[in-house]
Amino acid sequence: MTQRWLYAWGLGSVAFGGASLIVPLYLVALGGGPVVLGVLAAVAAFVGVPGALLFGRLADRTGRRRGLVLSMLVLVAAVLAVIPLTTSIGLVIVLNGLLWFAFAAGTPVVTLLAVANVSEREWSTEIGRLNKYQGIGWAVGLLLGAVWTAVIVLVVAPDAVLTSFMFLLSACAALGVLVGARYLPVNDETESLPSGSRLRRALNRADRFSVRSATFPFTPGRMDFRSLRPKRFSDRFSPLLALYFMAVFVVFAGFAAFFAPLPVFLTDAGFSSNAVFGLYLINSLAAAVFFGVAGRLAASYSVTRLQGIGLLGRAVSLPAVALVGLLFGVSAVASGAFVLLFIVIGLSWAVIAVTAGTLVTQLAPRLIRGEALGVYAALVAFAGGVGSIVGGGLAATSYLIAFVVAGGLVAGGAVIVFEVGRRQETSGAQSSEGPL
Repeated sequence: MTQRWLYAWGLGSVAFGGASLIVPLYLVALGGGPVVLGVLAAVAAFVGVPGALLFGRLADRTGRRRGLVLSMLVLVAAVLAVIPLTTSIGLVIVLNGLLWFAFAAGTPVVTLLAVANVSEREWSTEIGRLNKYQGIGWAVGLLLGAVWTAVIVLVVAPDAVLTSFMFLLSACAALGVLVGARYLPVNDETESLPSGSRLRRALNRADRFSVRSATFPFTPGRMDFRSLRPKRFSDRFSPLLALYFMAVFVVFAGFAAFFAPLPVFLTDAGFSSNAVFGLYLINSLAAAVFFGVAGRLAASYSVTRLQGIGLLGRAVSLPAVALVGLLFGVSAVASGAFVLLFIVIGLSWAVIAVTAGTLVTQLAPRLIRGEALGVYAALVAFAGGVGSIVGGGLAATSYLIAFVVAGGLVAGGAVIVFEVGRRQETSGAQSSEGPL
């Protein structure tokens, strides 16, 4: 099967990557503060899982994967064309929710397209290729934002810089529709869909390395939501897995409490839109570069200890961002410090992303590993929604308090992860000794 259809989703990913930051910056320009950005991020997080569930199962039942992907790209193009035409903060929040519903809904469908009519041994390769196109597209969206907001301001009024970029992103998504209409496979027979259990294994092998999640960490990943069985999962839920899921909730709530008000913090600190885009791009690229190293480290050392160290590094970095901004404002010292901090935050994400799926798989009983990964993704989205609201509310009072709380949540999660590792080692030692 030709893979040229991947360019369609790649172009859509350019739109998603740019929109992940331009919409918050547009709200800031409209007068939105930290609370508004918290609500914006929370809505984006909460719509993710229903979108993935609904369209993943719809793709199963109808087999009309081509039509579903095209409809999501059309929705993205339309939303990004409409947002610049409104100055209503509430309407922008609703439209942004539709945008991220489209992302979450399209993700499982393009995954099924990637592996349809492909032998099982090639599934991981195809999913990896899909991730590559999506990751490059996301990074290009951020890069375009940095370049566009730096250059276009020389030829248009300042008020038109953000809106013109959203029109550009809309055009990217519209071009994705045209490419998809030309190259997306006409493959509507449902019997070509892969089985859930085998696809979950391929996803777990190939989908850990998400550049997108380095800066937008609370939308559901490319998990197989189709076969979630809550009753079977709850019947086999282990205490150690429950403890780790507690850490996941606390950690991702902390991430969201930091990232939700971050654009308005950087703007208030005096950074231009292109500088903000540049910092986000640095964060994403740092994560992308370090994924391979993190994978090798995870294969050689304790996964829980490695994740705990990554979490502690991020826990220190988040409040440090606030301190640097408050102490130095916009200066050469602050710019250099921000670059270093965003690199550290990106590197820590690579460690966390690589180890999280492995830990869930290790801790879940064999029969519910697929469901456990789906619950993990859903929990990440839910925690992101809660953390966004908390972070936005606290940042309205003090950015330092908000980012210290965010770092404290991540540090608390790290403590829980270390405890999970300790219990793992204890139970392993006891089982190896056998009965007394």
